[in-house]
Amino acid sequence: MKKFSFELEKVLEFRNFEKEQAEGELAKALAVENEINNNLNTIARQYTAVKASMKGSSEFSDLIAQSQFYNLLNYQKEELLKQLAEAKLVTEQKRDVLRECMKKTTALEKHKEKQLADWKQAADYEEAELLDEVKNKLTSS
Repeated sequence: MKKFSFELEKVLEFRNFEKEQAEGELAKALAVENEINNNLNTIARQYTAVKASMKGSSEFSDLIAQSQFYNLLNYQKEELLKQLAEAKLVTEQKRDVLRECMKKTTALEKHKEKQLADWKQAADYEEAELLDEVKNKLTSS
């Protein structure tokens, strides 16, 4: 019997390539989100550090500097939160693309498995027929 071949193998390979690309894009989007979260954590640490260093200070110039620095940190935080919201939207879009690629790939893989099972069943039947034929020839001789 001839060797099993899946007629949609090239399509399956292309779908797997698309899926790998989508996984890479999702990883990049998640990395952007992580970077923004790290920056937000840095701002929180800076806020805490300035608050601790200024504790007990009654100098007017120190209080003004602290207030200005807090304003700067708040501005940076707000900008990062906007970026984070945008990054989350992009990440969700990338997840949707990956889900769609996975659906297409899974459907083709199941189709291939079914065809392989059918091919094996046909090969087993053909082998059994051949064995019966050989057995009949031997018994009739």
